[in-house]
Amino acid sequence: MQFRPKRIEEPEINLIPLIDVLLMALIFLLLTTSFSHEAQLRLQLPSAHTQSKPQQPALRVAIDAGGQYFVGGKALLNTSESVLRQAMAEAAGTQKNPVVIIEADRRTPNGAVVKVMDVARQLGFVHLAFATQKATGGSAP
Repeated sequence: MQFRPKRIEEPEINLIPLIDVLLMALIFLLLTTSFSHEAQLRLQLPSAHTQSKPQQPALRVAIDAGGQYFVGGKALLNTSESVLRQAMAEAAGTQKNPVVIIEADRRTPNGAVVKVMDVARQLGFVHLAFATQKATGGSAP
């Protein structure tokens, strides 16, 4: 006969192996994570202190802030590449390789300028120039 009360054993939680596993996972994550920062490109557009006039015949293409094209002072109906190509070819006429002067507002989308450059390349015009304003006394914003 056993008159002694049964001893109830308390469950025991050992935290040391859990801490070891968490530390190893943390070390693994720290070693495998790349700490590269996104490259940020800061652009300051140059201003021209001198202006030179082209010696060859020039074809002027202006682009306003809204992306509207003007070839030879005439506005195009739309901004499609085919209309731009046709207008530039007509404005060049019989000139073999005119200097294409791109007059773009500083708020003009870059895609519109690249489109003009691409159309000029397709037409075989390799001489490109950008119209700038003469810099005034201070630095340009």
